[in-house]
Amino acid sequence: MKKGFTLVEIMIVVAIIALLAAIAIPNLLRARLTANESAAQGTLRTISTAAETFAAAHGGTYPTSATTDLYVVTPKYINSNYCTAPYQGYSFQCSLGTTGYTVTGAPVSVGTTGNTTFLITTGGVLTP
Repeated sequence: MKKGFTLVEIMIVVAIIALLAAIAIPNLLRARLTANESAAQGTLRTISTAAETFAAAHGGTYPTSATTDLYVVTPKYINSNYCTAPYQGYSFQCSLGTTGYTVTGAPVSVGTTGNTTFLITTGGVLTP
């Protein structure tokens, strides 16, 4: 008598694995999407805090460039220039001026990296 698994047993194991994958993968993708959206909100708050701190240190004048005023200074107001490249599935469009700022965070790929576009304005008002 030969030892081993029959074709039916192997097919049952494959079916069980496929069923578990069908249940788990959508939940993992949804969790990743939620994490990206939370990270985008946190990044917008970071940029806002940096701009407000800059304004407090410069007599109420807001930064005009995320690169030169917030990132490439000593000490840095932010550790990464989020306005130049996508970060955790979101791209950030920074509109900075001496009287205020508006920063928009939009998903790089709607439905895959995020579903919501966020906006933060002068004073730290965050809206979806």
